[in-house]
Amino acid sequence: MDRMKSKVAKKISLSLFFIPAIIPMIIFVVFPILQTIYMNFLSPNGEFVGLNNYLEVLNEKNPQFAIVNLEGFPRFPPWGALIHNLVWIAIHLPITTFFGLALAIILRDVKGASIIKSVIFVGMVMPMIVGGIIIRFMFTEGVGIVNGFFDLIGLEGLTKTWIAYPDTALFALIFGSVWLWSGFSLILYSAGLAAIPKDFYEAAKIDGASPFRVFFRITLPLLKPVTIVVVAMTILWELKIFDLVYMATMGGPGGSSNVLALTMYIYWAYGLDYVRASVVAVLLTILTLVIAVWLIRYLVKR
Repeated sequence: MDRMKSKVAKKISLSLFFIPAIIPMIIFVVFPILQTIYMNFLSPNGEFVGLNNYLEVLNEKNPQFAIVNLEGFPRFPPWGALIHNLVWIAIHLPITTFFGLALAIILRDVKGASIIKSVIFVGMVMPMIVGGIIIRFMFTEGVGIVNGFFDLIGLEGLTKTWIAYPDTALFALIFGSVWLWSGFSLILYSAGLAAIPKDFYEAAKIDGASPFRVFFRITLPLLKPVTIVVVAMTILWELKIFDLVYMATMGGPGGSSNVLALTMYIYWAYGLDYVRASVVAVLLTILTLVIAVWLIRYLVKR
């Protein structure tokens, strides 16, 4: 009986220990989430409208968020922004994943590799607002390093302020952000390579396996868990990208570089339309949760 009382007392004391952490979480995290979801189903006057807000947001035409060079798609703010996020994923994800893996393999046995990795990882720890400013200058005609490179190799026809044109603004942001995120995949792949036993490579070398065969038969399969984490975390970052776009182009020109998180911010800050902002926020949360749940389930099965 005394033992049971002591166990109950320990559980109660443990629960009391978490209260100081739980209360702020409820106030600043749980309550705003529930309030945001609740606002989705109300009109600006506070009347219950069901899913009408979602239908209005998904069917709202606004030339400010026009989709550029994507014929056949309606000019909806959230749809246009979502397509831009998907374009970001389609281009940015394979480049940063491959770039990080290639650098990790190249630098694996190089002296002073830690210094090089630290330099590359600077882009990852740098505030994205600073990264947006840097990208803005990188692609500005006359001062940017990108246009200077084109001049150097004789491609003067490509020199222009890339973020000032609707057909190139989004791609300038995507390619400019590669160096900001490649450090993440580089560090993870470097850790994954270090965990692979060297005996595997020695056995493959004795058997006369070519470097190409060693990579696809040993390195790549054993790095599959790392690749899953890199891909999932990169997609989450690409879906939630905001500060970089906000600082570099503000979604312009003409909405050609707009993304979902920026659409939510514009509804809230510029339009003072909290209902539509909450709708976009929930849609964005659902997209990120799908990726997060998939990643957690995979890691648990491992």
